[in-house]
Amino acid sequence: MIKLLSHLSYVAITSPDVEASVAFYESQVGLTVVDRIDGAVYLRCWGDYYAYSVVVVPGDEPSLKTMAWRTSSLEALEEAAKRIETAGIVGEWIDVPHIGRAFRFIGPWGHSMTLHWDVTRHHDTDGNSASIYPDRPSRRSKVAGAPRQLDHVTIATSDVDAFAAWYNEVLGFRIMARTVLDEAPISVFSVLTTNEKSHDLGVVLDGSTRAGRVNHYAFWVDTREELLIAADVLMENGIPIEYGPSIHGIGEQNFLYYREPSTLRIELNTGGYRNYVPDWQPNTWKPSLGSNNLYRNSAMPMSMTESFPPADGPSATEEGVPDEIKDALFNPYAKHGQG
Repeated sequence: MIKLLSHLSYVAITSPDVEASVAFYESQVGLTVVDRIDGAVYLRCWGDYYAYSVVVVPGDEPSLKTMAWRTSSLEALEEAAKRIETAGIVGEWIDVPHIGRAFRFIGPWGHSMTLHWDVTRHHDTDGNSASIYPDRPSRRSKVAGAPRQLDHVTIATSDVDAFAAWYNEVLGFRIMARTVLDEAPISVFSVLTTNEKSHDLGVVLDGSTRAGRVNHYAFWVDTREELLIAADVLMENGIPIEYGPSIHGIGEQNFLYYREPSTLRIELNTGGYRNYVPDWQPNTWKPSLGSNNLYRNSAMPMSMTESFPPADGPSATEEGVPDEIKDALFNPYAKHGQG
């Protein structure tokens, strides 16, 4: 298979209060508003090479409107669209602001994905926002700990392995690792990538009956010190930290999770490895090995099971993950003599 996709280019999210979310992204995260079109607000990180990387759209509840990937070429875009339709998925060609022609489809588990080749590049040249570094599209944000760029998105699905296999077979995502419970052969997490990063698409198990949900999306900061500064500033500003700072075992990134006003989860991360192996064979982790927390010195809070929009259906728990899986996934260390 030719390389179809290059990298994650933007996420579009919904918020019941767009202005509250946008104000948070500007003042607390360090993003900049670049446009407003038909109620949608387009924002960028200081290091984004394209016009934007986050779009906030009006909606009744927090959710993922679409996740977008830039292809490796115009020919790759056409080939990707062809392979998606051959796999039985009907997509549509649309026009996206500041991008142009793009192919959008709903995947087998209900997630919207937008593929495109054309972009509008961002490069400030005036004295107020131009960087002294010629390769930077603009100067660093004045908000302490502001991310350089968008990093990844993690969705929720009813079948982690099947989701990973479909996106690997149809679009060429590389499967990098997975987590299976210690107590049962249940796959609860997987990471995929379009490039040398450990992942730009994460997949968590969803026990709800609601398709197309998202667990979080993530920004990248350059150093662990910046991540710690961001944590400090968030705390000083009265914004609760949901989980972290710590280090993931899978991917080896430093991480920090918090919420924006819509309640949607945001992650900051940095570090991690780069993997260039074309025939990489993904390892299977167990929670007791520290797949989520390499230090194995604390359990992930139960709130991290919440995905968006909220779960529904009589067979689902409030957060969409069955209680027995919660117990195995979020309290693994005490059961294995490590807590």
